[in-house]
Amino acid sequence: MKSIINNTDCKTCRTHMPDLLLDETFLATHPEMSAHLATCTACAAELNELRSTFALLDTWTAPEPSAYFDSKLHARLREAEAEQPEGFWERTRSFLLFSTGRGLRPALAGSLAFAMLIGGGSFGLYLQHQSASSQASATVNDLQILDNNAQAVQQMNQLLDDSGSDDNATPPTT
Repeated sequence: MKSIINNTDCKTCRTHMPDLLLDETFLATHPEMSAHLATCTACAAELNELRSTFALLDTWTAPEPSAYFDSKLHARLREAEAEQPEGFWERTRSFLLFSTGRGLRPALAGSLAFAMLIGGGSFGLYLQHQSASSQASATVNDLQILDNNAQAVQQMNQLLDDSGSDDNATPPTT
């Protein structure tokens, strides 16, 4: 491991406390840490406190279980097996109260996607219905086309009348 500590301060030293506790060669490979510990009494005191805590933990032994532990455990298991099975609502209630919900996440994600699909489709149909209802009915469209045709026929008649009068036109008298 190359030297990663160039400018050693208390924050850096506290960051590397686990390395100092667990790796005995860490101080040999990082002389700047040993120099900092020699000059900083706070960091040296914290390191010594951690070492004494670890030494105390090394001397601690877990208590042995009682001689009747296994027999009591088996008796409790037999009692639990002999109990009346829980009903559907009790199982559901305990699942919802004590479960992390990891089993429900895929189902919830699927139902949310389905709800979004239905909602989006419904909104699209609503917009299509709104645009269709704002358009005029077929009868009104036909009447508008006939009116436009009638106007076109009138304009054509006026053009024909004007052009026919030009052929037989007499010079204007003044």
